[in-house]
Amino acid sequence: MELRILKYFVTIAKEENITRAANSLHVTQPTLSRQIKNLEEELGVSLFKRSNHNIHLTEEGQLFKKRAEELLAMSQKMQDEFKVINKQVEGDIYLGCGETKGMQFIAQIFKNIQTTYPNINLHIYSGNAEDIANRLDKGLLDFGILIQPANLIKYKALTLPSYDKWGAVAKRNSQLAKNKTVTKDDLIDLPLLCSRQAIDQTIVNNEFTGWFGDMFDQLNIVSTFNLAYNAGLMVKENVGYALTLDSIINTSEESDLCFIPFEPELIAKHNIVWRKDHSFSKAAQVFLDKAKELETTF
Repeated sequence: MELRILKYFVTIAKEENITRAANSLHVTQPTLSRQIKNLEEELGVSLFKRSNHNIHLTEEGQLFKKRAEELLAMSQKMQDEFKVINKQVEGDIYLGCGETKGMQFIAQIFKNIQTTYPNINLHIYSGNAEDIANRLDKGLLDFGILIQPANLIKYKALTLPSYDKWGAVAKRNSQLAKNKTVTKDDLIDLPLLCSRQAIDQTIVNNEFTGWFGDMFDQLNIVSTFNLAYNAGLMVKENVGYALTLDSIINTSEESDLCFIPFEPELIAKHNIVWRKDHSFSKAAQVFLDKAKELETTF
């Protein structure tokens, strides 16, 4: 199976039309149709549902598209690395992160790098912890920014000097919003929305579940989420109270939501992580060296 065929397949999947895909790829329509037919025969499955004017992915086709895109991304990353391997330090750094204050320090590191190495580029992939870990494990990212609690056992890690505070997001007109802080006793009988990562009890020394102690099993968790934006919408609709970090959901004065910090205070540290067996490009090694310099300053 050639990368060229994978590119053909992904283009057809995006265009949902053989003619448009053929024009985009600068190949003839019969050639493209034959290549895809051969691919389906090789795999032993139908990748597309065909109609008079358009084609759509089958369930098998959707899975194959995901894998094909990963392989093409890895191929491009390898080509980019080897184009500059014998040149002055330049190239690309691939980093995944959520929406976090830790990006302030990533920006500082990259600004420092740009001064000496103007031909190094940073590519940021935004996602939740599960997305980032998945791409790290497949080698599609050089680094990830993970917010505690997170499973760091299979990674090497540096701790950033930034952190978020845990608390509850509530509607401003709610009874809980009258509190300056919120304790675990305040939360016991309330409907709660929690991050799936935060309540993962397989994480060693999970600070979030540890904060509740023996009371964790008594919580009334009515919903879990992996994107806090969606949790904020559910709070607005009176589904419950979101237990989350202070910088995730909009709780500015213009919002009808507010953030109430935990008492005693609970913070979530930020880590730069990378795979233990990851082979760094020259550009990625420069980033790691600068990150280690930053860690020694605090």
